[in-house]
Amino acid sequence: MSNIAQAFAHGKAFIPFITCGDPDLETTAQLVRAMADAGADLIELGIPFSDPTAEGPVIQEANLRALQGGVTTDKIFAMVRTLRASVTIPLVFMTYANVVFSYGSERFIRTCAELGIYGLILPDVPYEEKEEFCPLCRQYGLDLIAMIAPTSEDRIAMIAREASGFIYIVSSLGVTGERRQISTDIKPITAAIRRVSQTPCAVGFGISTPDQASAMAAQADGAIVGSAIVRLIARYGRDAQQPVADYVREMKQAVRILM
Repeated sequence: MSNIAQAFAHGKAFIPFITCGDPDLETTAQLVRAMADAGADLIELGIPFSDPTAEGPVIQEANLRALQGGVTTDKIFAMVRTLRASVTIPLVFMTYANVVFSYGSERFIRTCAELGIYGLILPDVPYEEKEEFCPLCRQYGLDLIAMIAPTSEDRIAMIAREASGFIYIVSSLGVTGERRQISTDIKPITAAIRRVSQTPCAVGFGISTPDQASAMAAQADGAIVGSAIVRLIARYGRDAQQPVADYVREMKQAVRILM
């Protein structure tokens, strides 16, 4: 069984995302601990990249701030190594193929496994190209998280059949960012997934309010939020710990009532 399964073992999951090194890695570590304590079931840790094509302006700017602050993959690995002494919930990295390639794919994935990272999300790697990473992930016990979009249609069953860890359902077309309204009907996507797989699915892209989190989690196994949290960090900087913890607690409560 995947290590990620524990995130979904007690009902609907709430999954926050943050960009490592924004505003600095010490603050990132504090935020991870605070979010875990506030009820996050799994945390996505973004490794900054200079050209994050799936991200909207909020997360793009966080990437830029982190890189300008001197964050590196090795420094992020060192932070996670320290975090794992106290944080036991599943952690996954979200980054881009070039980050993994430039570090050395096997070295990167092996180090992730050694640190207790359970999965890897690479939004710029389509299903057809996943074999560049899948064998290494299997070898070292990492889940390569599949992404399914509303446009996946005929490919949903094919992607879901081979998915592991959890399936990231993209709620809206375009890049990440808060949406005033999410009109996508997730139910047909989850129904298509369920016909071929029991891998949990969580919905992301655009969720920012408790009502949205509740609505999306009702149609899947969990909700993912990134931009709204990254915006709080941009606003409060090194003092973001309490506002982010309060936000995560509120969002977790919104999905918890569906249990």
